[in-house]
Amino acid sequence: MQPDNHQDTSALLAQLNKIASEGRNPDTMDIDLLSSEGILQKINQQDALVADAVATQIPHIAAAVDTIVERINRGGRLIYIGAGTSGRLGILDAVECRPTFSTPDSLVLGIIAGGEKAIQHAVEGAEDDSAQGIRDVKAVNISADDVLVGLSASGRTPYVVSALTYANHIGAGTVGIACSRDTVLLRTAKISICPVVGPESLTGSTRMKSGTAQKLVLNMLSTATMIRLGKTYQNLMVDVNATNEKLRARAVRIVMQATDCSEEQASSALEEAGQKAKLAILMILTHSSADEARALLANNDGFLRRAVDAG
Repeated sequence: MQPDNHQDTSALLAQLNKIASEGRNPDTMDIDLLSSEGILQKINQQDALVADAVATQIPHIAAAVDTIVERINRGGRLIYIGAGTSGRLGILDAVECRPTFSTPDSLVLGIIAGGEKAIQHAVEGAEDDSAQGIRDVKAVNISADDVLVGLSASGRTPYVVSALTYANHIGAGTVGIACSRDTVLLRTAKISICPVVGPESLTGSTRMKSGTAQKLVLNMLSTATMIRLGKTYQNLMVDVNATNEKLRARAVRIVMQATDCSEEQASSALEEAGQKAKLAILMILTHSSADEARALLANNDGFLRRAVDAG
């Protein structure tokens, strides 16, 4: 029997009618009549709503951070999964953790429906493939120690929902991020984060406010997690991985800012510390050698502030 495509479309239309991010925005009905400046003002007015929507979700974001930190401390990982814009945002956040916090490549991962090709190109039907969502999390050997964060502006993406369902089944932590309330993704996840940003400036273009909201939440999740894991000192990125000229200069600046030392002192300490800013800072603040500072850090689980106080 051939599938009833009309019936499937009608069912999907009924779903979309209930999704906040898919509605028509009454404030932008005339956007096609405006000048360039007028269009941009309308978009900017809508963007201004995003931060307040995210602020309502801070308790839920904090609960997710606590779960991620606890799982990583027992050997687990943070894994993002999504389709389209949501998937790309997850990959972006995962990739940025490596140079910013010197995390191993395997600690924070991003998975996108359709695989690597989908990072730059649309892969037709990928977001509807429930079975592939399960295969993709199995391919990275998801375990009960991991946290899977599912991203979907609509909250209905079958690829993401099936992956979260499987993650629940094996005992992994699960977090759902969607921009519409009462969706299957939020009901599936153990922790739900739902910044409701309302209809987009262009109807259904969820790369806009919904994408911005998801990006803000991901920034908060990964940054707060890394702070809780001891990757910062004060508000400095002391675990930055100095892999290029700009980052090497930033490492020197970070050491100078943390210790009030000269550029020459910072450069010398970094050289002795193997270009590790955290170690160089500790050496300067505690007047210790690289080996002594390394042991002090190890005794304080890599937390620089604790090591400084103990030294």
